[in-house]
Amino acid sequence: MLLLAATVWLAVVIGNYVDERVRISEELTPSIRVLIGKVAKIGLVLVAGAFALSAVGVDLTALTVFSGAIGVGLAFGLQKVVSNFVSGMIILLDKSIKPGDTISLEGTFGWIRELRARFVSVVTRDGREYLIPNEDFITQRVINWSFSDNLVRLDVDFGVSYDADPHKVSELAIEAAISVGRVEADRRPVCWLTGFGDSSLNFVLRFWIRDPQQGLTNVRGKVLLALWDTFKKNGIGIPYPHREIIVRDGAGQKGNWAAR
Repeated sequence: MLLLAATVWLAVVIGNYVDERVRISEELTPSIRVLIGKVAKIGLVLVAGAFALSAVGVDLTALTVFSGAIGVGLAFGLQKVVSNFVSGMIILLDKSIKPGDTISLEGTFGWIRELRARFVSVVTRDGREYLIPNEDFITQRVINWSFSDNLVRLDVDFGVSYDADPHKVSELAIEAAISVGRVEADRRPVCWLTGFGDSSLNFVLRFWIRDPQQGLTNVRGKVLLALWDTFKKNGIGIPYPHREIIVRDGAGQKGNWAAR
């Protein structure tokens, strides 16, 4: 037992050292670094255990049947654990996600802080850290906002009064979007008239950003504020719906009130 403990401890120390050396290597991608570190630590522990048992005279071939029975039992009992472990290996090999990526999964939006053997650590904008099982990234639909390109297009819908010139509205909306710092000026925003609403001309403003990990709601909010300031400065009104309510009394007479 002492020999086994000593060899496993030594294997863990060497594995941590190898993991640290791999993590600081700039020639490897983040996913390959994590994969090499995990394989090195697990492999060293298994080799250390086999060496310790062999050193004290235990015939490892005699444990074949016993280990097979244990393996079957563990396969049923640890099915989810093994599934998450294998899923983690697949994620590291196909490089579908990596530390630093901005992802969305079942309503969770954040960036990946760390890939572990059983789960992926995802940090959201409000500071919460979600530990999502690796299997979910294989079986569920994942949005990776920075998989091949950091550029992300966002849409902002708005409406203006029918008294406004739609051509001028489009020009002013584009200028307002460009005035926001995070909006990419190289990928010029576009603004399209999308429909004639009940009380407004409906538009969609589309623009690009390069830093989705900094948040999406906040940049949309800044663009909306820029639109408000620009429209107010140029005398373009943003309408709100009007309704007319007819109230009848007991005598059958009626009166009209304009409601907003």
